[in-house]
Amino acid sequence: MIQIKIDIVGGSIAGMSTAIALKENNPSLDVVVHEKHKKIGYNREGRRCGEAHSIEEEWSKWIPEKNSIFNHITRGEVTIGNKKIITDVEENTGFVLNRQEFVCQLARRAEELGTVIKTNDKINSINDLEGNYIIDASGCPSFIKKELGLKKGLTGLSYQQTLENSNFFDPHTVKFFASEKNGYFWIFPRNPKKTEINIGIFLFSNQTHKCKNLLEEFKEENKIKGDVNYITGGLIPVGLNRPFKYKNILFVGDSAVGTFPYTGQGIYRALLSGDVAGTCIANGIAHKYPRIINQMFLKWDLIGKSIILFNKGLTKINPKLVLTTDRYFSSYVQLTH
Repeated sequence: MIQIKIDIVGGSIAGMSTAIALKENNPSLDVVVHEKHKKIGYNREGRRCGEAHSIEEEWSKWIPEKNSIFNHITRGEVTIGNKKIITDVEENTGFVLNRQEFVCQLARRAEELGTVIKTNDKINSINDLEGNYIIDASGCPSFIKKELGLKKGLTGLSYQQTLENSNFFDPHTVKFFASEKNGYFWIFPRNPKKTEINIGIFLFSNQTHKCKNLLEEFKEENKIKGDVNYITGGLIPVGLNRPFKYKNILFVGDSAVGTFPYTGQGIYRALLSGDVAGTCIANGIAHKYPRIINQMFLKWDLIGKSIILFNKGLTKINPKLVLTTDRYFSSYVQLTH
């Protein structure tokens, strides 16, 4: 019997989700995760997001365990100009994660199933890999897509600070604020022992310096205080980033499905794309992966990107007009929650 090997490039959320699905569906597969950092989860990229996570009831395998949770979220607030939209979150479906520990939780499950995880193992080229299938979970920008010269999708920029001893710590509420600059701010409660918040900005722009300046202005306007103990950010993929499959390579997470347009959710998309990719390969239907991803994400991808591009056009004409389009943002948020 021929042994089928799968090489997974990237040991974060999407990579581990893929490994788990592969081994759960076909334990005989030879699955190897290649992680460039010395440690899984607890590395400089382990916190590159707001850390908010929502799940559906049937996704029990992705419920974070005790040490992976900083806070349970019971309410979401979206502020658009003078209007505030409040949404109740169903019990035990919303979390602010200790994302680093959550990655480790997934890694432990993958190893229990027989996955081999190689740390300090940076892959510089797909020619270094011998697997029958390659999973690109390398994030954004994807070095594999760059190597192959494949099309890039829509991207934006984020900048986030973690503030401890913050006067804006609200333990069970995530807050979003629409920006007239064609983007949004967020405040998520992080570690309650430190009254810590993650406060950040996302812009559909390529001007990095604007993010930091605008966040500082936002903090000053809202009298948000705290001691900065961590800074992160960078390029963020917005929505679907085709192709999802190229020859024997399947793209997952930020290299394929990105974040949810206009709300920025990315964790559950990474988990789902990895789960679908692993299930398809394990069951001998890898060719169906692109079709399934399209069925899952295409509708809201088209709606979200249409709003983004429309606002981009208005920004060039007159930035003050952008807020007039935020009625689409409010209905979008209501429909997706």
